[in-house]
Amino acid sequence: MAKWFVTRKGADFNKIGQEHGISPITARLLRNRDVFEFEDVEAFLHSDIRSLHDPHELQDMDKAAAIMKECIERGDNIRVIGDYDVDGICSSYILYEGIRKCGGHVDVRLPHRVEDGYGLSDALIDKAQEEGINTIITCDNGIAATTQVAHAKELGMTVIVTDHHEVLCDSEDKDRMILPEADAVVDPKRKDDESKFHEICGAMVAYKFICVLAELMGISESQNDGFFRDLRIFAGWATVCDVMPLKDENRIIVKDSFKNIPLSHNVGLNALIRECGVEADRITCYIYGFVLGPCLNATGRLDSAMRGLELLLEQDPDAAAGIAKELKELNDSRKDLTKEGQDAAMVKLDEYNGQLPKVLVIYLSGLHESLAGIIAGRVREATHRPTYILTDTKDGILKGSGRSIEAYHMHDALSECRDLLLKFGGHKMAAGFSLEKDNLEAFNKALNDNCNLAEDDFQEVLHIDMELPPEYLSIPLLREFEEIGPYGTGNEEPLFAARNIELVSGRVIGKNANVGKFQIKDTTGRCYDMMVFNNLDKWDEFLNETFGEDNVKKLYNGSLNDKMYINVAYRPQINEYRGMESLQIVLRDYMKCSEKKSS
Repeated sequence: MAKWFVTRKGADFNKIGQEHGISPITARLLRNRDVFEFEDVEAFLHSDIRSLHDPHELQDMDKAAAIMKECIERGDNIRVIGDYDVDGICSSYILYEGIRKCGGHVDVRLPHRVEDGYGLSDALIDKAQEEGINTIITCDNGIAATTQVAHAKELGMTVIVTDHHEVLCDSEDKDRMILPEADAVVDPKRKDDESKFHEICGAMVAYKFICVLAELMGISESQNDGFFRDLRIFAGWATVCDVMPLKDENRIIVKDSFKNIPLSHNVGLNALIRECGVEADRITCYIYGFVLGPCLNATGRLDSAMRGLELLLEQDPDAAAGIAKELKELNDSRKDLTKEGQDAAMVKLDEYNGQLPKVLVIYLSGLHESLAGIIAGRVREATHRPTYILTDTKDGILKGSGRSIEAYHMHDALSECRDLLLKFGGHKMAAGFSLEKDNLEAFNKALNDNCNLAEDDFQEVLHIDMELPPEYLSIPLLREFEEIGPYGTGNEEPLFAARNIELVSGRVIGKNANVGKFQIKDTTGRCYDMMVFNNLDKWDEFLNETFGEDNVKKLYNGSLNDKMYINVAYRPQINEYRGMESLQIVLRDYMKCSEKKSS
């Protein structure tokens, strides 16, 4: 169970609701998300792509586009070098299609995770030169590739870096950036960048670049709406999969992506949607992040990310269907390997006998290196501690991925022990790195010695929008809530608390018997369905400890006579079944009632 904090930001919610034609409850949700002034409320509720920030604001953007225009006009052979995750594949697709639309001779190379490692490498640069490439443009990587960019420049290449990761700074002078000496460096994390919003993904940077380049080349967006619309679909998909905060223009691009994906002419994307059994007009952040995204990601994890890019570029429906099937099967295989790795990591934690260090550094020999990040995320979720998972590479070096908690800046932590690392990069919540195996113990010690986390930081905190008894819910109100979405990181789905909810009956459902469906009753006697999707074992353990095993058995077999009351943190949902709509709530957390209800 987590710590509950109810957000209490004041305002005249009745007045705001009347001014904007919304419920006072929705007005309070907007206030909780720091949407307050009249123009902010209107912009938030009715924003579209016209509200995206001017791409020219990004430092070096105009310079980068002007250089690319010159390269195109003199007939340079241009190569896009991306990354092997969803953001890398989508940003590479955007740059490739955009430069090609502008008349450029362009191709793409995505590094192989095992053979090439992350991002720009000397080997990729040398191969490009051998193949007659004059110009390299990176996406979703390159900001930390100082030596590699220098190598490319020594070979006489034009190099443009587009990235969104943290910029390295001098270890003694934190204000001095260490930028690659490329012809142009576009990265919203540059300290001298004056754009209005910095938390965008690599694909969004790539989309902005193509907008500026197309403008320079005289290609009108209004006359090519379908083309730019499709690029925005991929920018929105990458925004979700790269776990960018759904605020400001990120929320706008994802909302636009959902709206337009049913109109997409991309044969490969449509094939993947069909293969995964989802509907194009019902795409959500969950579908992007946990259904479609992992299929694209699996290519970079267990095969070559080029296969994922090939899907997006495929024009033949039959060939696209074949690739989509292959990607889904690859992801299914990845799930099995991930489960094995996760189990091995949790066994390692048992060695601490419950006295976990502040920062978890777990070495898993034999783990496929592509799974380190996923497993780090799973361990982080289970322990609520910053977690680094490391494994061997074919050249004897250890390679790792980390996933963080809100109170811990992972990129800064790696920067403090950079002398032990061969390479690192990332941001606050996630990072990748490599080091000599002999430095593993020193790395572990340095991270924990430098860590200032307090015990409170290790307990999950639930930020609850308000205390709201379920009787205030209605389907029209929940439809109103949808206008605040899409929901995800940085714009969480509304979360409410309710006291003295009575448990009436329950049953276990789902093909894996891992979902609980309960009938509950509020203080007015109104009944609802309540779904329990996660940690059903922990939920049953709580019930047994609170009410006794006999009563819990009666709850499940429908013969309960005693009253069982709990306090719940919940998310309301509209359940649609056979054309009928009903309210249900999804349990997020729970606790004993502070007051005893009489029966």
